[in-house]
Amino acid sequence: MFHVSGEPIPGGAEAVHALRAAGHRLRFVTNNTTRSRRVLAEELRAIGLELDDDELQTTPQAAARVLAGRRVLALCMPAIVGDLAGIELVGEGADAVLLGGCDETDEPNRVFSYMNLARAFAELQDGAALYCLHKSRWWQTSLGPLLDAGAFVAGLEYAAGVEATVLGKPTPAYFEAALAALDADPELAWMVGDDIEADIGAQKLGMRTVLVRTGKFRPDALEESSATPDIIVNSIADLPEWLERWV
Repeated sequence: MFHVSGEPIPGGAEAVHALRAAGHRLRFVTNNTTRSRRVLAEELRAIGLELDDDELQTTPQAAARVLAGRRVLALCMPAIVGDLAGIELVGEGADAVLLGGCDETDEPNRVFSYMNLARAFAELQDGAALYCLHKSRWWQTSLGPLLDAGAFVAGLEYAAGVEATVLGKPTPAYFEAALAALDADPELAWMVGDDIEADIGAQKLGMRTVLVRTGKFRPDALEESSATPDIIVNSIADLPEWLERWV
């Protein structure tokens, strides 16, 4: 929503400043599973956003909380391993299998190799539970849409006859954690994003929603979805003005 492959969305940083100036409390919730929270926060500050590390909520944090103390076979980008504190990472004999997402490097070739996926399948066959940081089918890059790890999650679900527990958006628990951090009631909170599935899913908790026409936005996905955002704006840059009218 704020950038595509590191290229900032025009007006995004100014919108965040305007929202803070208007007295809105902010929480940045992301399904990004390729970089640590510290690095993600630094990248957002580098494109001009006013942001403290503790305002950024990530899926590895959620995994660390849910899977604390358990033996986990993790197929994820090495950069987020530090954010999985409290989890015992193992190569076999796992209590759980955890899948992260892909990035634009060649690292997914190694993380999601046939050997690693077959190892994960074997662990599931032996009784391990399946978790994923998200179940996105693709994500938007400067080169266009790229396949994401949701395809591998679905493949393991099919092969092992299990259902994955999703830890990030659009699960209610992930949005509830953000609301708790802000001490906010759902009906008074707005979820803003570019993904009709992951972001607008916050409606299930009673939150109001804004869909932006940048990044992952696709008109056909909007037409086919059963979800109807409260507001649709061209980009995050338009949000402060729209909220002022709405509220």
